[in-house]
Amino acid sequence: MSFFFVDLRPMNRSETHIVTEFVLLGFPGCWEIQIFLFSLFLVVYALTLVGNGAIICAVKWDPRLYTPMYFLLGNFAFLEIWYVSSTVPNMLVNILSETKVISFSGCFLQFYFFFSLGTAECLFLAVMAYDRYQAICHPLHYPIIMTRRLCGTLVSLCWLIGFLGYPIPIFFISQLPFCGPNIIDHFLCDMDPLMALSCAPAPITEFIFYTQSSLVLFFTLMYILRSYTLLLRAVFQIPSTAGQRKAFSTCGSHLTVVSLFYGTVMVMYVSPTYGISALMQKILTLVYSIMTPFLNPLIYSLRNKDMKIALRNVLFGRRISQNS
Repeated sequence: MSFFFVDLRPMNRSETHIVTEFVLLGFPGCWEIQIFLFSLFLVVYALTLVGNGAIICAVKWDPRLYTPMYFLLGNFAFLEIWYVSSTVPNMLVNILSETKVISFSGCFLQFYFFFSLGTAECLFLAVMAYDRYQAICHPLHYPIIMTRRLCGTLVSLCWLIGFLGYPIPIFFISQLPFCGPNIIDHFLCDMDPLMALSCAPAPITEFIFYTQSSLVLFFTLMYILRSYTLLLRAVFQIPSTAGQRKAFSTCGSHLTVVSLFYGTVMVMYVSPTYGISALMQKILTLVYSIMTPFLNPLIYSLRNKDMKIALRNVLFGRRISQNS
């Protein structure tokens, strides 16, 4: 890991003005617009917590959902709660704040959790694609392959890899000299705005960070596409139209989430962002970090009869029974 120190050795933060806080500009507009945005994001955040929390309760309480697919979905909903909570609460406080400041340590903690949870989400989506592939392409062996132990191991690996992949790169980024200005034209602490505020270039550190992020995105997306290519080939070999429709309904929800999440993330972190305005970067970040967790319960329950019934039971207090 010595290559990190090549960039950082001549950087002595004590020799420069030390930035102790950053200013998150968020979304521009008059006070009325800020109040509208606060109300909108507060409602979206509350509905996201309720919707994903309802999925977790449904998977835990409804015996019809004691399958690997719903076990993974319940854990994915739990991840979505944490993912949206890494940005929205601070954004709500920032909207109403006059100073709009975030501490240096708070900024890098948000940076770490945002990228770690985002990486875990990519891994979860890949694992869920693997589950659907096994269920449709190998239905007879599915109960033997997707055991509770394997599902638990895969979920644990998603969390561990997500949270162990970024501490070292983000620590070295935090050691770069930030000598002013300290204004971030975003609603969260992200890689590009932070590197733009550093007074010394760190091309190796930046290259490693972006390479790591791009590899996670590329390999998980390639695996998902490969799984669904094989899966669709198996679906078209199903003789009955009803069987094909059922297979498409179980996979369509996952594909919708994958398209929404990866489409915006790839634009932000893989394609060059120099030609994208700051406002468009904020909107793209909103889509994959806030709208995807918000839409997750709607997408997964829209065409899934069992989940729809279970969510109705949870949300409206109806008793869940095996035969209902």
